[in-house]
Amino acid sequence: MLEIHSPIARHRVVAGAVAVLALTAGTLAGCGDAGATITRLTVGSPGPDPYTLMANTDKMDVKERPQAGGTKDGDSPGLYGGTRQASTCDQQKIIAFLQANPEKAAAWAGVQGIPVSDVPRYVSRLTPVLLRTDTLVTNHGYRDGKATSAPAVLQAGMGVLVNGYGVPVVKCNCGNPLTRPEKKITTGNASYTGRSWPGFEKRNVTEIRPRDSRKGTIVTFVLVDPGATMGFERPRATGGEQDGPPAALPPTETEVPTSDSPAPSDSGLDSPSVESPGPESPGLESPASPGAESPGAESPEPGTSPESPGVTTEDPGTGTGGMVPPGEEPQSPISLPPSEEPAPAVS
Repeated sequence: MLEIHSPIARHRVVAGAVAVLALTAGTLAGCGDAGATITRLTVGSPGPDPYTLMANTDKMDVKERPQAGGTKDGDSPGLYGGTRQASTCDQQKIIAFLQANPEKAAAWAGVQGIPVSDVPRYVSRLTPVLLRTDTLVTNHGYRDGKATSAPAVLQAGMGVLVNGYGVPVVKCNCGNPLTRPEKKITTGNASYTGRSWPGFEKRNVTEIRPRDSRKGTIVTFVLVDPGATMGFERPRATGGEQDGPPAALPPTETEVPTSDSPAPSDSGLDSPSVESPGPESPGLESPASPGAESPGAESPEPGTSPESPGVTTEDPGTGTGGMVPPGEEPQSPISLPPSEEPAPAVS
């Protein structure tokens, strides 16, 4: 190795190295604030690299939730919508499709962090709902034998399956798995691709975080119908057949919006203070029939807790799919039988 004996030369080398390190550190530090490229996906659009295609999973003209933007808890009343006594997603078709396509199933299960053998159980425990806010997610497609990954904003009205902690995990019109944004994204500084829609505003893009894992999983979701004329309850892992009677709208539909968390454009979307549950590795089960309890003993079935409504110890499941191409104009959701979900692991 060349030794530098001159004090002046040595000083210049050290100064140069410090400058390079400072520049590198500045570049790395700025990465999180530089924004990202986010794909907008409109109602009815499968988006890039779809696993498959399904029709009639989305709904046009859903009245959006008044409190949009920032980070919302997955168990917030009225966060999601739905058509009472009807489903937005055919989970059994998703399950069937993945079982018929082992390579896609392996990639799909890898994104969800579960064994391939647990796909039916996982999908069947999910709950079909409609988004009521433009929602930021990581969308995972399938191309050249591998899962792809990119941030996306899903338009309000899109049908999704949510897990037992209230987080969207499947995009119904294409079967793509969804996860929370992997990085801190400042939506105000992001660049957007894809067709926009009336009313789209960066500041109203919402991220959904899991219900606090210390409360257990959700037993009942409080949904709002597409026109925001009534509320109703949907038990977790059911598709409409067990929906409760029409009820008053949640207070969030009429009260003045409050900033329960900073908007994404202000401080990013990560919420480190909340524990994020991750998928467990439940024993293999076949999807449960509507209202049926799972025979497996590894993951307890949903149950209520006196002190905390809607607390259980399980997580959502998966569905199957031989899917049909979506129409130009999404139609009303179709009904689907309920299923079971596996519970996400705490991270």
